[in-house]
Amino acid sequence: MIVSRLSAAAFFLCLGLAAPAHAAGDIAVEVKNESEPVACAEKDNVTIKAISPQVRRFQIEAAHPAYAAGLVRDNWDADWTNCDMKGDPAFAPPTPPRRVTFWESIDYWLVGYTFPTFWRPADTTFRVGDRVEKGLHLVQLWKLGKDKSYEVLVVYPQDGYWRARPMPPQTLGFNSYGSSFLFGPIEQEGRPVVNIKEIEFDPKTISFKMHYKDGNSGTLTLASVDENRMVLDAVLDKPVGEGKGFVALRSMYVTEFNNDVARIAIREPGAKGWREEPLMPFQGGKATDVWMGRTNYSRHNTSSPDMVFRHFSADPNPPAKPEKK
Repeated sequence: MIVSRLSAAAFFLCLGLAAPAHAAGDIAVEVKNESEPVACAEKDNVTIKAISPQVRRFQIEAAHPAYAAGLVRDNWDADWTNCDMKGDPAFAPPTPPRRVTFWESIDYWLVGYTFPTFWRPADTTFRVGDRVEKGLHLVQLWKLGKDKSYEVLVVYPQDGYWRARPMPPQTLGFNSYGSSFLFGPIEQEGRPVVNIKEIEFDPKTISFKMHYKDGNSGTLTLASVDENRMVLDAVLDKPVGEGKGFVALRSMYVTEFNNDVARIAIREPGAKGWREEPLMPFQGGKATDVWMGRTNYSRHNTSSPDMVFRHFSADPNPPAKPEKK
């Protein structure tokens, strides 16, 4: 069994990677911790927000925790201990609960759902070609693996929450979702949200184009996904503005043994290595790379992926690849 206590640098080595080097043009962002303690494991109390008036392009990565190869049992059951959700708002959808298949190919397909209730009104539309659906609470992207299909990416259009995960290692056959992320101009409306007017999905590029209610737009493209990691390319049409977050991790932490994320590591400008800390007391800082995950087993969503935000750039275009000689 793999030893469970590993550093952020060891995390990358376990994936067969060197710690990511700074790409030309990478800029540092402000990393702000707005987390607060709770006793309920089903409440998102962790918020790690990236802030910059310049950033237009970056990457989001979801990768198996460093201890994944040592897992013999996963635990994804909900834990409602010490939870009181009676005060949460609940809105009925404009249509009865239903399932919608938007598009499918040999390798991918896209499915949408409405729930009996949701915590926000359902006014965001979702478009695939000429087909437009309004009021969907959840949209899932599935991918065909070696032996069966896997749900790898989901979005909740009405509040802008995303969840990503790589395909499971063959030793498990299934892996949990855990932390969520927000992409776009982040607002505080009871909890952090991104207000989206419409999402367009492009089957040719496996990309989601968000038209935000503040007039900005952003595109999230699936760059790669396999049994090790998922990489998403994120591009904003324009920066979100001074003092506003453009990407955030949303997760939960109750204790060291009951959490979806417990530690954070950042690469500060000019630093020779990572700065690693427990997540809850983290005081923030400037960073070109941000890793958030676990180095010890948790009894909640044990296999859920670690998350990385990296390659922040003011240039919306990806760097040119060197020509092959």
